[in-house]
Amino acid sequence: MQFRILGPLEVADGDAVIPLAGAKQRGLLAILLLSANETVSSDRLIDELWGGQSPESGRTALQVRISQLRKALGAAGDAIDTRAPGYVLRLEPEQLDLHRFERLVGEADAAEPALAAAKLREALALWRGPPLADLSYESFAQPAIRRLGELRVAALEKRVDADLVLGRHADLVAELETFVADHPLRERLRAQLMLALYRCGRQADALAVYQSTRRALVEQLGIEPSPPLRELEQAILRQDAALELAAAAAPERALLVLALNDGSALGPLLAVAAPLARRAGRELVLARLIDEPVDLAVESAALHERRELLLAAGIAARAAAFTSSSPGGDAVRMAGELDCDLMLIDAPPELLESPVHQAILAAAPCDVAALVGEEPAPGPLLVPFVGVEHDWTAIELGAWLAGAWQVPLRLAGPTVKGRDSSRLLASASLAVQHAHGIAAEPLLLAPGPDELVQASAHASLVIVGLSERWQNEGLGQARAALAQLATTPVLLVRRGLRPGGLAPRASLTRFTWSLKPRSP
Repeated sequence: MQFRILGPLEVADGDAVIPLAGAKQRGLLAILLLSANETVSSDRLIDELWGGQSPESGRTALQVRISQLRKALGAAGDAIDTRAPGYVLRLEPEQLDLHRFERLVGEADAAEPALAAAKLREALALWRGPPLADLSYESFAQPAIRRLGELRVAALEKRVDADLVLGRHADLVAELETFVADHPLRERLRAQLMLALYRCGRQADALAVYQSTRRALVEQLGIEPSPPLRELEQAILRQDAALELAAAAAPERALLVLALNDGSALGPLLAVAAPLARRAGRELVLARLIDEPVDLAVESAALHERRELLLAAGIAARAAAFTSSSPGGDAVRMAGELDCDLMLIDAPPELLESPVHQAILAAAPCDVAALVGEEPAPGPLLVPFVGVEHDWTAIELGAWLAGAWQVPLRLAGPTVKGRDSSRLLASASLAVQHAHGIAAEPLLLAPGPDELVQASAHASLVIVGLSERWQNEGLGQARAALAQLATTPVLLVRRGLRPGGLAPRASLTRFTWSLKPRSP
């Protein structure tokens, strides 16, 4: 049995496509496939399938849908296991087209250019159109569709890089022109097109692509092209011989520091962002969204003063201010167009009561970190950690910052009913050491907000991932207490579309911070 999500959802038994009845059945299968070999809780399945219109007998309705799906899949239905607190779809390697795509891309990363190009072509040939195209209007599918679309474009860029190294520039020009038309603000594709044109003896056309790129960035985002793209233009102007051998220039990964039009200050955000931007291949983008055009000149000048200070400190930086009547939507678009790794925003303690912040958290393609409280200073970092999705992003951000500040990183886990989370904390610490060379100290606390808030007093910054169900349940009592009661600044973190470098494929724990206050 083969499952396909890189296009419309399909289940194939040999040459025959198995029919699936209705949007709910297709949606249920899609959710299980996107978390293949991992347990998906019944609560999550009910929330994502029915949203705010969940039937009274939600669990009974879900059991009926599971039974119908098992029947529709025939013998393959036995792969759907009931496993507390929900269900898991067990798949063998290569049964899902996404898994084959990821394997081929991973093999290409370690291969020489000719083999890499072949493997990437094989991977891209698995796509049959937009991912989960028949579920594109379902809210649960939209983050996955964006993530899968990002993976496809990234694989395309890698394949073009390999083809450029192999001297296939003449064959690439028409294809790259199509890619650029589809993704007009993606600078890496523009750089690849410029290099392909230059190698074809079309220097003027290559420079024209740069000028059109600059106009698009300035007119739509109010920013100049990134330093690598500007350097490529200069190399083309002086006919640098290295261009005949070099692979396409790739822009630096951006860290977006965004001041919303609510008077938020840049200083506290830069205290976190500037150390991170010193990492190799990082660029800091400062942006301020304002309400009134009359303030534009003043705000822009202040922003560029900040930029000059960053440049003097050896940090690559760009800056822009613009008016916005839809700051949430503009922030999301900017993050996508700049291909950001991380967006830093200021936030009130009541983070999820702000429509603008909700819009950013719901739709931004990159990781998002919302800073609550005063400007943090270098000092010990505390990461409450129970191993859920957004926690892994929080610990990775904590490791980056601990390395930049050269300070201790402490991982706090709960003790529940005589069991503690020390094994989980040890596994996380080993992962951090392997990926970032940072040793993390374990800290065991009683569940609930009280001890967590007390522990935060000994940290300079608390970095905490959002709940997996933040859109339905809010911050939860422990996170809300940190945001509202703690005197220490707090970064509330939401994972973006790109998979992080630390999170394992399977959940490591069922511990959770209690949402109920402890008895006195």
